Amino acid sequence: MRHYVKWFFVVLLISSLTSFIEKDRPVTGLSIGEYAPDFFISDDDSDELDSVHRKLSGLRGNCVLVNFWASYDAPSRIRNIEMSRALNQTDAQHEVEFVSVSFDEYASIFRETIRKDGIVGAGCFVDTAGEKSGIFRKYGLKGGLTNYLLDENGMIIAKNISVAELSSYLNKRHV
Repeated sequence: MRHYVKWFFVVLLISSLTSFIEKDRPVTGLSIGEYAPDFFISDDDSDELDSVHRKLSGLRGNCVLVNFWASYDAPSRIRNIEMSRALNQTDAQHEVEFVSVSFDEYASIFRETIRKDGIVGAGCFVDTAGEKSGIFRKYGLKGGLTNYLLDENGMIIAKNISVAELSSYLNKRHV
């Protein structure tokens, strides 16, 4: 009987130690220093002549801010509004390409949301596959929506960046 009790405590000890190890690992998304997976996305415009297409690798040579959001996720929606306004109101729009990807499952909700939020520009897209989309899976967004700042080569140099952090980064580039 004592033998089983010892093994029980050994198993208990090992499982408690491994639970601490799991907590230190990032739970969502890609990490700084990784290259951003490429993707191709189109807007939902039914008129092919006016439709905008974007391939992430086509933006190499520029700094790119990729922002993932959804109308139902308040923090990501607010961050999208702040980033869009900051980039449109400053010279930063000439230094950073903004690619905004919504995971709303209905294009009509997406269109109404960007109208209400005052989002303008050709860099706003919707992936109506939502959390089942290839982009969502490639970027490992199951734990939450975020944004990534990419350098000219497509490497992630910042994650979940705020407007102030983006401004600071751009100022450092000019020094």
